[in-house]
Amino acid sequence: MGAGNQTGVSQFLLLGLSDDPELQPLLFGVFLSMFLVAMLGNLLIILAISTDSHLHTPMYFFLSHLSFVDICFVSTTVPRMLVNIQTQRKDISYIGCFTQVYFFMVFAGMDSFLLTVMAYDRFVAICQPLHYMVIMNSHFCGLRVLTCWLIILFSSLFHVLLMMRLTFCIGTEIPHFFCELTQILKAACSDTLINNICLYVATVLLCMFPLTGILFSYSQIVSSFLKMASTEGKHKAFSTCMSHLTVVSLFYGTSLGVYLTSDVTHSSQRHSIASLMYTVVTPMLNPFIYSLRNKDVKGALARLLSLGAPCL
Repeated sequence: MGAGNQTGVSQFLLLGLSDDPELQPLLFGVFLSMFLVAMLGNLLIILAISTDSHLHTPMYFFLSHLSFVDICFVSTTVPRMLVNIQTQRKDISYIGCFTQVYFFMVFAGMDSFLLTVMAYDRFVAICQPLHYMVIMNSHFCGLRVLTCWLIILFSSLFHVLLMMRLTFCIGTEIPHFFCELTQILKAACSDTLINNICLYVATVLLCMFPLTGILFSYSQIVSSFLKMASTEGKHKAFSTCMSHLTVVSLFYGTSLGVYLTSDVTHSSQRHSIASLMYTVVTPMLNPFIYSLRNKDVKGALARLLSLGAPCL
């Protein structure tokens, strides 16, 4: 194939998860179900927190933002995949692909940032309980979330602008079910050295630093656990952290696993399947993890559903 300038490339081809025609109805049904569960679960969390005054605390403020980001996260990739499966088409426009890359990076980055802020919230609540409401005031929490949004919005825009300088071959195939930055860089016909350097730097700054912050917060929390004399106090403190730890393990374990092994594995299908864990499965499971392990959230959901029951 001859190389062409990006202005001459009108579309890319997303190869998806499988070419088997018999699997397409199954894939459509599975991913539609997962998408609806993720949307409904996270929407219920947002409604429960916003309507219950008992949950108007910093921890649940961040949780509601996490649920909102997860709704946007799955909406970035799954609907397009469902359309392609239903219409039996694999094409995505050049602008559509780059737009998907941008929003995917934004919401993946916000997930990482919010999990870090939530870890800090737990650190202050357990290690400095007497100063918690002073430190984690509404102005501070709002400013933190706004700062996270601004950083990730401009960082993602920078990567997309860098990507737009690349050239691609006509009929470029992307061995994935969505436009992922690393896969697009591999498919480029021009030199991607600058893009890869910027990507690695951004990964360290926007992923590894937040993960380090989470690990530091929990190292201090564990240290406080060991100093607690009351068994009841240990259990209460531990229970407030378990949901967050589970979500952190799911998100970082799967996402880092995908990117650390992407250079050593030659199976694009395995890479795509592994990506499903943090792009679809984790946002779908988050509401269940937080509601099943949290009495306050379960109570708020029960009250919300009981209010809605007479209207049915």
